[in-house]
Amino acid sequence: MLAVVKIAGQQFTVEKDQTLFVPHLEGKAGDKVELEVLLSDLEGKLSVGASVKTKVKAEIVDQLKGDTVIAYKQKRRKGFHKKKGHRTAYTKIKVTDIK
Repeated sequence: MLAVVKIAGQQFTVEKDQTLFVPHLEGKAGDKVELEVLLSDLEGKLSVGASVKTKVKAEIVDQLKGDTVIAYKQKRRKGFHKKKGHRTAYTKIKVTDIK
């Protein structure tokens, strides 16, 4: 069982009982979510586009942040420098069911 799902504008290939880090999804740990399926392969039967009847269900395991990313700009001999940083929010999900 294999499916390609769309989460926050990105595509992920998922299988049952797989754990993924995806862009931030609303919800708390333990919440159930249903993912949009673009392509599915169930026992060798491939379905794409509007013919997809497969449903992928997942459970939110945790909400967390990625590593710090620093953006630093400087112009030499001008005294100009700017430093900004951010931490991207991620959601850890576990695929519970593909039907």
